Amino acid sequence: MEIKPELKYTKDHEWVRVEENIAIVGITDYAQGELGDIVYVEIEALGEDLKKEEIFGSVEAVKTVSDLFLPISGTVTEVNEGLEDNPELINEDPYNKGWIIKMKIQNPAELEELLDSESYKELIGA
Repeated sequence: MEIKPELKYTKDHEWVRVEENIAIVGITDYAQGELGDIVYVEIEALGEDLKKEEIFGSVEAVKTVSDLFLPISGTVTEVNEGLEDNPELINEDPYNKGWIIKMKIQNPAELEELLDSESYKELIGA
């Protein structure tokens, strides 16, 4: 299981990579492992302004469906179109090809409330 030190994490198992004023969001390697084979990703929030912890979509795996929670407040500006035909990219490469959304950050201070890699490791018992 991979936990990247340069990323921020949520207690709901999303990761965040910040590039200027854009946050790239996906689910962690731990989360995809717990979910199992991902068969469908639904993002309903493209173009919407959402608050931190609001649901922005869901991931459907063979054994369950899991809601996706926004790690920080912002506007969803892009959805990973590659997941439409290949949702298994989240299983294969959760931190790169398996990213889920890009969003414009509304409140950069909220990034400080996210977990660093060491805190996330403690959360999952790694």
